[in-house]
Amino acid sequence: MMPPSEKILVVDDEANMLALCESVLRKEGYVVVCAASAEEALALLEKDSVDLLIADLRLPGMDGLELVQRVKAQQPGLAYLLLTGHGTIQSAVAAMKEGAADYLTKPVDVDELKVVVKKTLEMSRLTREVQHLRLQVASEHEFPEIVGRSKAMGALLRQVQLIAGSDSTVLLQGESGTGKELIARALHRSSPRRDRPFIALDCGTIPETLLESELFGYVKGAFTGASANKKGLWEEAHSGTLFLDEIGDIPVSFQAKLLRVLQEGEIRPVGSTKRITVDTRVVAATNKDLKSEVRAQRFREDLYYRLAVVPLRLPPLRERREDIPLLIDHFMTKYCTRTHQARKQLPSALLRRLMEAPWPGNVRELEHTSERAVLLSPGPEIERESVVLDHVALDPATRTSDVQAITEAHALLDNVEREKLRQALVRTGNNRVHAAKLLGISRSTFYEKLKRYHLLEEISESAPLPPCSRGVP
Repeated sequence: MMPPSEKILVVDDEANMLALCESVLRKEGYVVVCAASAEEALALLEKDSVDLLIADLRLPGMDGLELVQRVKAQQPGLAYLLLTGHGTIQSAVAAMKEGAADYLTKPVDVDELKVVVKKTLEMSRLTREVQHLRLQVASEHEFPEIVGRSKAMGALLRQVQLIAGSDSTVLLQGESGTGKELIARALHRSSPRRDRPFIALDCGTIPETLLESELFGYVKGAFTGASANKKGLWEEAHSGTLFLDEIGDIPVSFQAKLLRVLQEGEIRPVGSTKRITVDTRVVAATNKDLKSEVRAQRFREDLYYRLAVVPLRLPPLRERREDIPLLIDHFMTKYCTRTHQARKQLPSALLRRLMEAPWPGNVRELEHTSERAVLLSPGPEIERESVVLDHVALDPATRTSDVQAITEAHALLDNVEREKLRQALVRTGNNRVHAAKLLGISRSTFYEKLKRYHLLEEISESAPLPPCSRGVP
């Protein structure tokens, strides 16, 4: 039951050397990939990332030094070691001046290989941690990505600070649009796991039949189409954080499997008889009242208590209205910058109107409203007509003509937005991950828009969409 480990790429044209390194390093618990040439190594690195590169200086075609220079240009932080014969030690020393961690002379001493590899990987981890600390010290705010100074947000962020260093499971509860994924990412970035992967999955977007293979992976031949082994997201998040959004949407039939993994810390890929130990912190989120779901027997009580070791409630925007001016300023700056426009001013009357709005869609709705206002105001000031809200009853003095104008503006904007979504999908071959990136929005937001405009049914007739899983190493 070996846990997922650090991956090493060994490049040497001597089959005996590759076999030796692979045998020794695998026994030490590393994942080892071998290549017989620099060209083969570059092809492998295009498909997968590694934690350490070990390369012979003398290779057929492109030599080891040129390989290292090419790899450094693409992955500046990658650690690497060089293998050298006695006649090329000078070259190895020169390579160390360029950033190589160390070198080993042939024939390689097995004990020395183990020690040098271990030391190099430890130094690589330490370097990443120092870089992170520098960024943290340079930041004026503990959570610079989170906007808000209200008492409600202050209390939430203090709780985040207190629990960030633990491995306890966290359950984020709050209405849609309150920023649950943002808080999950803040927890990860403030934790000792910050340099390891943050993997997010929107459980509500994955069909029940795919949920197990998506989370736990599968082995070759497990089902039709399983032509190779595939890691699940739980294993991808090993030593990092797994964010399970919309956990309340997981079918009851799957909840027992999820509970077992949380209790035992082991997963079993679909079609496999072997279990894999995983060290993954789980942060779950829901906009449902899970206690009510438990009473209605739609959610297992034991799973609820396993997830809610540390429950955090995210306040809706109506409970933190004092943050609205700060959020508007943040979003207007963001979208003015993105559209290459000078910073626009917001009239005080409009600000009061926005402060009094009910905001059922919370911060997400406020962001969309700010984006639209920037796009529909060509001058230096946000125009009243550009502030289109999803709730008409804002002002008792609103006249019928105003209501009609708002309705017409909604229809126009909806048509424009729907067409933008369609064009993004056409340009990316119906790949919603790439389409979301093209539009500059999160994948969960993109999926919600597809549902809102009934585009999922239309697309499924022409081409299948890939699952909406999200990964940040």
